[in-house]
Amino acid sequence: MMKLGIFFGGRSGEHEVSLMSATSVINAIDKEKYEIVTIGITKEGKWLLYDGPAEHIEDGSWQEEAEAALAADPEKYTITVLGTGGKSLRELIDFALPVLHGPYGEDGTIQGLFEMVDIPYGGCDVIGSALAMDKIAAKHVFSVMGIRQVPYVWIDSEDVPGLHGWLRRKIEERLTWPIFVKPANMGSSVGLSRVAEEKDLCPALELAAKYDRRIIIEQGVNCRELETAVLGNHVAKVGAVGEIIPSNEYYDYSSKYCDGGKTRLCIPADITEEQKKEIRATAVQAYKALDCKGYARVDFLMDKDTGEIYLNEINTIPGFTRYSMFPLLWAEAGLPYPKLIERIIELGMERYRMKCRQSVNR
Repeated sequence: MMKLGIFFGGRSGEHEVSLMSATSVINAIDKEKYEIVTIGITKEGKWLLYDGPAEHIEDGSWQEEAEAALAADPEKYTITVLGTGGKSLRELIDFALPVLHGPYGEDGTIQGLFEMVDIPYGGCDVIGSALAMDKIAAKHVFSVMGIRQVPYVWIDSEDVPGLHGWLRRKIEERLTWPIFVKPANMGSSVGLSRVAEEKDLCPALELAAKYDRRIIIEQGVNCRELETAVLGNHVAKVGAVGEIIPSNEYYDYSSKYCDGGKTRLCIPADITEEQKKEIRATAVQAYKALDCKGYARVDFLMDKDTGEIYLNEINTIPGFTRYSMFPLLWAEAGLPYPKLIERIIELGMERYRMKCRQSVNR
């Protein structure tokens, strides 16, 4: 059987979301086809080999169990890239499936590690992950491609203290209230604020600056939130289009993970076939523009007043929790959760074999 390494946790503000996603993925995988190797990364960046029950990942108790096992048998539980003093990653796993959201997992960093040690992995490669993770960089690419987006400006966190007059003018020249302020390199709405008037701008910028050096400020839109899912390498297929009706004023962290199911997921979305066609076509265009591979969820905003559709962002490791849209969108399209994971693995192997063939010719 393939030794499938599931990487979870991580150093980002989305650590807890990753624990939920990984638990769902592990429970869904066909254990007769894959030998599961679970590797948790603590908030401090410590890598721990964990072989306890998946349920202890979601509640966070996995870390204590893994550390206790490490103390009892350090040789067995040591992971080293270079192979000294324990098992190397190449000995430990045949394929890596990172279920890591946010920085140090979704931004190309761990993908670069897998490339360096020559381990095939699921999802986007380094360039696609890095571009999609940085919302500012992604928006610059989308602008060049002529993809419709809401107006935005961006700043460095170093410019936040004192909120200089030029910064206020920069915002007011392009945007009108309300606006959304968020870190450029985060997901799951961590660090996101809706700002309805100028007096609330400074606290929102300070919050975003806690999570990232770059901050994006976007025009608020009276909108419906729509999403679709993409699978593929050179040829990209698109799943169903769904709509999120959040329990709060907008789709924040609480609506996503803490509202006890009050947020409604409407799959398929109640929009016209022409609108679905536009969303699917734009999703593929955006996916290819960032050179994405494997899979991604693509998010859109539809103006309730005009019907205008705007690309919001691409998530290269979307949520895989029981509430998450990505697996639900593919289930609606006829691809159930276990088969979806298998397809992600197949696409990762397909890309790896292509890379190996090209390396021979260099």
